Amino acid sequence: MTETQKPMRSGFVALIGAPNAGKSTLMNQLVGSKISIVTHKVQTTRAVMRGIAIQDNCQIIFVDTPGIFAPRRRLDEAMVTTAWGSARDADISVFLIDAERGLTDDLETIIGKLETVNGPMVLLINKIDQIQRDKLLELTTKLHELYQFDETFMVSALNGDGCKDFMDYLSSNLPEGPYMYPEDQISDLPLRMLAAEVTREKIYLRLHQELPYASHVETEQWEDKKDGSVRIQQVIYVERQSQKKIIIGKNGQTIKAISTAARKDLTELVEQPVHLFLFVKVRENWGDDPDRYREMGLEFPIG
Repeated sequence: MTETQKPMRSGFVALIGAPNAGKSTLMNQLVGSKISIVTHKVQTTRAVMRGIAIQDNCQIIFVDTPGIFAPRRRLDEAMVTTAWGSARDADISVFLIDAERGLTDDLETIIGKLETVNGPMVLLINKIDQIQRDKLLELTTKLHELYQFDETFMVSALNGDGCKDFMDYLSSNLPEGPYMYPEDQISDLPLRMLAAEVTREKIYLRLHQELPYASHVETEQWEDKKDGSVRIQQVIYVERQSQKKIIIGKNGQTIKAISTAARKDLTELVEQPVHLFLFVKVRENWGDDPDRYREMGLEFPIG
């Protein structure tokens, strides 16, 4: 049977795992474009990010979920609940492991809850280029002793090694059916939200240890200009005046650097010249505001 004779398939593939396992890097690699923000910090993915790829005659909708960890705040709880919910709703779930970090107590806790997820559960061991082969095989054996995975793949999300075999598996095992999105679409997120994520990534990368995790970016205005450019106005919300000062920086240098870096990526994203205007506002306890959760696509935890 030729490729054109293969039945059309489409479905959702949830990427779950501990923070910083490489889920966002993997999805960006598989989609072939930057959809999810990637930083060296944990818990950078908050909302559910979906990236869309086509392999053979199959449309694969990857769901990049927040990292699973022990929640301490209401926002943490919403992120973890969303991750598990996305896995339970998916056609195939993929449990991503950082090979370099190995099997930790946190991972064993997550593995203990995998049985609550319906459907196939695939083990994907990432960063295989960072570990010796004998240690990699030892890790794989331990993981299979803890849970009976349907399939196992070893990849490097950063350089793409092993990703083709993984994509071939998905394209052959997702349900038969028509595509759910246009063939040229790479995400189901509105451009406004993607633009806000771009700016949030630059905040994380710029501020390092000074970063206030209690920050949130919203795209308030989006105007297509007659000259072919786009004017984007965003607000960075923080909880305290001291956090606002950190983001603005001395003589406005920090926010200027954030704006410059974000504008560069946004220009590539929308393929138009971008005029970006950033404002910083204090909104106390925004982490307890249901409207902010809806903006991120998260369910507001009650209680």
